[in-house]
Amino acid sequence: MPLFPQLETERFVLRKLTSADAGDLFHYFSNDEVTRYYDLESFVELRQAEELIFAWNSRYLEKKGFRWAITVKPDNKVIGTCGYHNWSREHFKSEIGYELNPAYWGQGVMSEVLQEVMRFGFEDLGLNRIEAFIDPDNIRSRYLLEKTGFHEEGYLKQCFYEKGQFADAVLFALLKQQYEANQEEQ
Repeated sequence: MPLFPQLETERFVLRKLTSADAGDLFHYFSNDEVTRYYDLESFVELRQAEELIFAWNSRYLEKKGFRWAITVKPDNKVIGTCGYHNWSREHFKSEIGYELNPAYWGQGVMSEVLQEVMRFGFEDLGLNRIEAFIDPDNIRSRYLLEKTGFHEEGYLKQCFYEKGQFADAVLFALLKQQYEANQEEQ
């Protein structure tokens, strides 16, 4: 696979995560607000952030996904991540996931970032479908997905096993034809 693709928006640079970013990830992944709807427990050791970065970068090397560090221009500090996992080239689809340091919530960061990540998915990866699974109680994520063009497709009871219990999920999706129609309207 070629070099990890770097993306840019008006305010942010999306780049490959490195081990030097572990402190930034640890800072916000140790916050219970961030992990409340995440499939990870809050971090208590820097090593956990290092392992997560390694896992995400391994997915890229195995051609299973992408996870970008979100950095504010011109800083290099990581304020969140966004990317694709469970990439199925055979079926032209992938799942999208994201998280953000709470200090940046409510500032339109993820809306801006998702637009570029979706563009990359549909135009560069050739995806036809992008899926997102969210916790039914995660109202912020629901709002973000609806705002960026995703449509709710179903409620999945006890779909995942997370943090020692079965968890429900709501499935959202965006098809390439819907994305293109949304782009034409703007």
